[in-house]
Amino acid sequence: MPHRTSRRTLLTATAAATAAAATGALAAAPSVASAHSTNASTDRRLRQIIAGMSLEEKVGQLFVMRVYGHSATEPDQADIDANLKEIGVRTGAELISTYHVGGIIYFTWARNTRDPHQIADLSNGLQRAALAGRPRVPLLVSTDQEHGIVCRVGEPATLLPGAMALGAGGSRSDTRRAAWIAGAELAALGINQNYAPDADVNVNPANPVIGVRSFGSDPDAVADLVAAQVKGYQGAGVASTAKHFPGHGDTNTDSHTGLPVINHTRAQWEELDAPPFRAAIRARIDSIMTAHIVVPALDPSEDPATLSRPILTGILREELGYDGVVVTDSLGMEGVRTKYGDDRVPVLALLAGVDQLLNPPNLSVAWNAVLEAVRGGEISEARIDESILRILRLKSGLGLFRDPFVGHRNVERTVGSRAHRAAADRIAERTTTLLADPGSLLPLSRRSHRNLLVVGADPASPSGTTGPPTGTLAQAFGELGFTARALSTGTAPNQAKIDEAVAAAAGRDAVVVATYNVTAGSSQRTLVTALVATGVPVVTVAIRNPYDIAHLTGTGVAASLASYSWTDVELRAAARVIAGRAEPEGTLPVPVQRADDPTQVLYPVGHGLSY
Repeated sequence: MPHRTSRRTLLTATAAATAAAATGALAAAPSVASAHSTNASTDRRLRQIIAGMSLEEKVGQLFVMRVYGHSATEPDQADIDANLKEIGVRTGAELISTYHVGGIIYFTWARNTRDPHQIADLSNGLQRAALAGRPRVPLLVSTDQEHGIVCRVGEPATLLPGAMALGAGGSRSDTRRAAWIAGAELAALGINQNYAPDADVNVNPANPVIGVRSFGSDPDAVADLVAAQVKGYQGAGVASTAKHFPGHGDTNTDSHTGLPVINHTRAQWEELDAPPFRAAIRARIDSIMTAHIVVPALDPSEDPATLSRPILTGILREELGYDGVVVTDSLGMEGVRTKYGDDRVPVLALLAGVDQLLNPPNLSVAWNAVLEAVRGGEISEARIDESILRILRLKSGLGLFRDPFVGHRNVERTVGSRAHRAAADRIAERTTTLLADPGSLLPLSRRSHRNLLVVGADPASPSGTTGPPTGTLAQAFGELGFTARALSTGTAPNQAKIDEAVAAAAGRDAVVVATYNVTAGSSQRTLVTALVATGVPVVTVAIRNPYDIAHLTGTGVAASLASYSWTDVELRAAARVIAGRAEPEGTLPVPVQRADDPTQVLYPVGHGLSY
C-alpha cells in the first residue's frame, strides 16, 4: 500500500506494536480449507447419493430460495401469507418437501434474522426438514454478511467494518481476522455459506451498487484483501463466495434495476477485474457468484455474464481453472431478466456453467422450466449431475453430512463475544481516515470543545445500526466525556432543517456533520456552508462513499474524515478518532477526484493524515 501522509508526526511505535499483536492473534485462527475439494472415496459416496435421487430431487438441489418467517414450521401469519403468495407454500419445511431445494438464503426483510437463538433454531428446523424427507441431503444455508452497508445479521452479533473500510486499513491480518470472526459467528448460527467477499474493483466513483462494498480501486490491493477474507471465512468453517464475476466495479447502472454494460477491453479486464478472482481461486475459494452484467469483450452475444457460456465455462472454468461451486446473483434482479423470461433464465444459466440458481422470482416457473429442459433433452442429466456433485462436495467439506445442527451453548459463547467486539473496535479504529485538517483542529479537546452539536444524514439503516447516525455519534461522544446533542437533518435537508441546525449551533464549541453521498447540487453542501458561516468549527464525517470531500472543498470546513459506513462500530471509531482516543490510521483505498475537474485527483490512493 502507498505510505500515508503525516501531518504532525509519523505513526508511533505503539501503533506498529498493535498491528503486530493483531497479526499474532490471527496466527491462532484455524487455517484455511477448501470445502469443495474431496477425495475419491468421498466422491464415490456422493455419486451414490446422486444416483439415488429422482430427477425432481436433482433439480431441487440446484436452487437456493428465500422463505419468509422466523421458524421453519411455525412462522407468523403474515409470513405464511407472504410464502403462499410468492412461493405457493406455507413454511420453510413445506418449501423443502415440495421442491427439494438444496439451499435457503436468509434476509432481514424476510424476517429470518430476529436474534441469534432464533436464527439457530430456524437453521436447525430447516435442516431437520431437509433430512426428514427425500433426498435427505443437508442444506446450504446462506446470507449476504459482507458487513459495512450489507449486513443481514445485526446486533447482538459482532458488527465489523465493511470492505472499503478494511481497504483503508490496508491490513491483511485485520481483514482476515474480521472475516474469521464473522465466519465463526455465522457458523454458530447454522449459516454455512456467506456471499462475501466482494471481489469487484471499484474504479468508477459513480458506481451505484458496489462503491464501499469493494476493497478499493487498486486491483492488486483488492486481490490481497479478497484472499485474506477467503482464508478467514473458510478457516472459520463457512463457505466463502467471491462476487460478482467477471467484475462489477466499473458501472454506473445498478444490476438490481437494469442491465449494466462494461466496455473494458480484454486487456483491461485482465489488468483491472481479473486479479481478485484469480487470488480467490488461488486461496481455494469455495464458491463464486456471477454478475448480471454485459462485457462485450468477453462475450459479444451481449448476454449477461450469468447466462454466458464463454464467460463462465470458457474463462472461469477453463482459463482460470476453477472447479468449485458457481452461484448466480439473485435471479429476481432486472439485470438478468431484461433479455429473457423467467422460464429461460435458469435453463440458460445452467447451460452457461452455473451450479446454484439463487432466489428466482417464481420458483415454480424456474423449477419446472429446468425439469422440462432435462426431460426434453436441452440439458443432459449428466450436466445436472456435475453441478450436484460440486454442491454435495461443498456440503461434505463443510461437515454437513456429519452434523448440520448447531447448539445454543455455542451461540452464547461465540456470537457477539466480548473478544470479538473488542477486536472489531480495534480494527475499525485502524480504518478511519482523516482526509483534511488544515487548521489542526483535531483531536477535539474536552476542555476547549466540550459542547458539541451532531447533525447530518440519516439514511436507511443497515442491520449494523441501532439508530440514526447522528444519534450514534452523539452517544459515542457522550461516552467519551463530551456534551453532545443530535439533530438529524436528512440526506436532503430543506431550508427549515438547515435553519434549525444553524440555530442549534449557537453556543456550541464544534459541529460534527455526518454526510452521505454529497453531490454538487446537494442541499447537504448548503447545510455545511451555512454551519461554517456561524463561525463554529465544523467537522465532516463521510459515512458512506469517501468522495464527499470533493464537493465540500472551499466551504471552510475545519476537518474532514471518512468512516466508509454508518454502522455503529465505524461511527464509534470515528468519534474516538475525533476525540483523540485513537489514531486516524486509515488511508484512501480509492482516489478522490476534484468536483470541478474529475480528470484531476484531489486526494490520491494512500492519502491519510495522522496526529
